Amino acid sequence: MYNINGTLTADQSALTLDNRGLNYGDAVFETLRVQQGKILFWEDHYFRLMSAMRIMRMEIPMEFTPEQLSEQILALVTANELMAKTAVVKLLVYRKSGGLYGPQHLEVEYTMSLRAIESPFYTLNEAPYEVELYKDHYLSPSLLSTLKTNNKALQVLGSIYARENDYQNCLVVNTDKEIVEALNGNLFLVKGDRIKTPAIASGCLNGIMRKQILKLLLELPDYLIEEGPVSPFELQKADEMFLTNVVQGIQPVTKYRKKQYDNKVAKDLIGKLNARVRLS
Repeated sequence: MYNINGTLTADQSALTLDNRGLNYGDAVFETLRVQQGKILFWEDHYFRLMSAMRIMRMEIPMEFTPEQLSEQILALVTANELMAKTAVVKLLVYRKSGGLYGPQHLEVEYTMSLRAIESPFYTLNEAPYEVELYKDHYLSPSLLSTLKTNNKALQVLGSIYARENDYQNCLVVNTDKEIVEALNGNLFLVKGDRIKTPAIASGCLNGIMRKQILKLLLELPDYLIEEGPVSPFELQKADEMFLTNVVQGIQPVTKYRKKQYDNKVAKDLIGKLNARVRLS
């Protein structure tokens, strides 16, 4: 089942070939984790979506309130019989069809789709996880690069490069030769008691899980937190590297070139993250 503009249906025919998201990348989206009927970090997701729609000059419908959108999400989860389980919901918002590069109007439509995932809580994948820099194309740091839009050509090509070269992921580099993020998540480096993540100004996605991890770290006096430019040299000097997104939670990196990494901080944080989810 899908939710298309508030209607639950198994028919995708309402999605037409002149869809602006399909034709021009004129769309923003949120990927949400719904755990036993609760949308995790819903307030953060909602306000990020509203911000992205404003930046993209989309008209926000009156019914796009936190309450009504969450009801639509949970209705989709219920229709797919996943209220007692864990699901990942994708909420895609796109401008109505019309015009060419310049739309004739600013009104939007939306779709919601979902898939079930096995684990009812965040788990730490400790299998070998090797990354490499992706340098065929560089990210241009700007406000647009921090949004979740469906302009993902760099990430698609990077994932193909990773698969062809037996890497589990790649790290994105911006035009200033700074390390920005992974193909599907934000980046954290641990060196001693210091934990560093690329700044939003470097062009990284303004990730919801990134925000949650930074909140957790602020409550832990043993760590010093830094947001700033990350050079390739720092990857080799780090004791630990991990990636974050709202679906997986925390993914430790085990290897970058000849460097092997520990996952002690990631293990500590995953437990605290699950505790926060249970108590929220």
